[in-house]
Amino acid sequence: MKSVAAKAVKGITTGTVLVAADNSGAKAIKVIGVKGYKGRKKRYPSAGIADVVIASVVRGNVEMRKQVVKAVIVRQAKELKRPDGTRVRFSDNAAVVVTEEGLPKGSEIKGVIAKEVATRWPKVAGIASNLA
Repeated sequence: MKSVAAKAVKGITTGTVLVAADNSGAKAIKVIGVKGYKGRKKRYPSAGIADVVIASVVRGNVEMRKQVVKAVIVRQAKELKRPDGTRVRFSDNAAVVVTEEGLPKGSEIKGVIAKEVATRWPKVAGIASNLA
């Protein structure tokens, strides 16, 4: 797993409800933890673009609801600064549900994903239609 080149402000904390941008059966997921986060006492774990979060499915298929899944964040509303100086922000917060190995559960992604996700997660970028 490669590092993200952009200076991404981590705009997603625990309790944030994300749009599930794939066709895995989940419609909305709620972040309950961040994989690999080591923080300070009384500070909410936070995540940004291309980070892995542990989430609970709050809306979706009957089989998917109330399941705990892992997801990769592909869009965030808080702007991120790229090394060339450009700033990118999206209209919503979205994630893609992945397996334990990092492979996407769905077969297609709705909407655009950030370039930083494509460099860190090539299998997720393979099923995406657009990169931003």
